[in-house]
Amino acid sequence: MSLIPKSSWRTAVSVAAAGLLLAPVTGCATDDAPPPSVRTGAAAPRPSESPGAPAPTRLTVPSLGIDSTLMRLGLNEDGTVEVPPAEKGMTAGWYAGGAVPGEPGAAVLIGHNDTRFGKAVFHDLHTIAKGADIAVSGGGGEKKHFTVTGTETVSKKTFPTRKVYGATDESVLRLITCDGAFDAAGHPVDNLIVYATLR
Repeated sequence: MSLIPKSSWRTAVSVAAAGLLLAPVTGCATDDAPPPSVRTGAAAPRPSESPGAPAPTRLTVPSLGIDSTLMRLGLNEDGTVEVPPAEKGMTAGWYAGGAVPGEPGAAVLIGHNDTRFGKAVFHDLHTIAKGADIAVSGGGGEKKHFTVTGTETVSKKTFPTRKVYGATDESVLRLITCDGAFDAAGHPVDNLIVYATLR
């Protein structure tokens, strides 16, 4: 299932600075997430990692008891952002079209709050407090610490794509999951976004 109704995919906006098309994040609740993309189109992002910035490998949020490895996520063929498969609900993912956590730009981590298998990695994310510590470890063993600056619950129909994925000179982190009530089909209608900045 998608974190966003198909009818709202067309509301995605172009992030000119990043040179790609992004829709709201997809995938929570009781059904399986969309399968990973098997091919990329012209709008697909290029990996942002460089030899000096290996892909992140682990996320920890001590105040919520979150300790997860990170899987690499890209785009589905329809332009929506991939999410971890439902059977890996306790694993968060790093969107490889954004920044590497700790590097300049917006780094985006995505996870389910629930799947058909039960509670998932971001189940308690809605309780995170301003000032909370979020740590992301890289492939080289280094750990970057981020401080939560705020949270926002938004309708999937009006997802703030530019605010979440847009270019910035700062090193920032966004955590995204489902939130809110369910529609008639049993899909969550909102996304929860956590904003954090590098310490």
